[in-house]
Amino acid sequence: MSQKEKIKFDTEAYQKMELLRFTTAGSVDDGKSTLIGRLLYDSKAIFEDQMQSIEETSKKRGEEYTNLALLTDGLKAEREQGITIDVAYRYFSTPKRKFIIADTPGHIQYTRNMVTGASTANLAVILVDARHGLTEQTHRHSFIASLLGIPHVIYCINKMDLVDYSQERYEEIKAELTDFSSKMDVKDVNFIPISALFGDNVVKRSENMEWYTGPTLLYELETVHIASDYNHIDCRFPVQYVIRPQSLEYPDYRGYAGRIAGGVFKPGDRVMALPSGFTSTIKSIDTYEGPVDEAFAPMSVTIRLEDEIDISRGDMIVRENNVPESTQDLEVMVTWLNEKPLQLRGKYRLMHTSKVARALIRDVRYKVDINTLHRIEDDKHVGLNDIARISLRTTEPLFVDPYSRNRQTGSLILIDEATNNTVAACMII
Repeated sequence: MSQKEKIKFDTEAYQKMELLRFTTAGSVDDGKSTLIGRLLYDSKAIFEDQMQSIEETSKKRGEEYTNLALLTDGLKAEREQGITIDVAYRYFSTPKRKFIIADTPGHIQYTRNMVTGASTANLAVILVDARHGLTEQTHRHSFIASLLGIPHVIYCINKMDLVDYSQERYEEIKAELTDFSSKMDVKDVNFIPISALFGDNVVKRSENMEWYTGPTLLYELETVHIASDYNHIDCRFPVQYVIRPQSLEYPDYRGYAGRIAGGVFKPGDRVMALPSGFTSTIKSIDTYEGPVDEAFAPMSVTIRLEDEIDISRGDMIVRENNVPESTQDLEVMVTWLNEKPLQLRGKYRLMHTSKVARALIRDVRYKVDINTLHRIEDDKHVGLNDIARISLRTTEPLFVDPYSRNRQTGSLILIDEATNNTVAACMII
């Protein structure tokens, strides 16, 4: 095999590798950024100049060791305070899988940033300080992970070195976490005792915790099964853009571009366009690399139909015998993301998949007490970082599924029309 053929083979193999998106969460100083730095360092995913830079920065700050947290804490304010403020994304790969990591803040006032980073994640790594055990933020982040429908959660009991690698302390925290997580809708929960600072059970097995016989964090990330996390039953294709090149090469080309939100589409399938209700047959499915024989979530494709149907941005292509609910009245769980509180009877712009509409907040059903998960029904004030159930009325019908069935067609955001700020993330019940 020539060098050119080898590069092409390696590139194609890399493109076919499965992608895992995961987020880290936890209280302040639980070691999220340090854990990601350790994961990147031990898996040989850091360039020499990056390593040299953080080594020099660590020396300037008078630290006794190389501070791996500096790999993700890029803002000046983050480095000065030693905290994470904004979501930091890192990309790396191993021979088994590609990864996108979202390092999210631990402070309560930045919970909205945690929601942003976790909204597209397949897996959440929630850190717990072995000295302090469960905190309010552990409860909050666990509940948000459940609310956002993240199917896999790994609790990393960190800083085991500061409790002398005590198995008794690990089992105590694990029992508390097991009891708490049983109250939430999370499909797959695992527990790993680690020391992010020294690398115990992050990439390599710990010699200090021989009593732990489970997998390391990297092994768990490489092997967790995520293929079934997407809904491959209900065919949903929100149209983002109509492609009409009108060029000499493609004089009659008309394609509907977007990202598949659910199901499997193939040329020859009978489909229906919503809201018109007109039906047609898929002529071809095109991608950047060329036509494909089938397409499924979360692929971005262009679908061409046999018939000329009036379809535009915000419409949805589905199967004839499997259509989403069309409604203007929605019950949603909302995480409020703005300093300005929710306005009862207030009007907001709404974005659902590729469709934009307007919505009126009709009622606040209840708020959620993060620590107990109990409902607070007599408090209608929903402010920054609050989680509540509310009812909405939209100006036009939306094509929706319950969030528990499809995270794409079951979610939406609210936007303040005056400021264009995103004020809420909503999950349709």
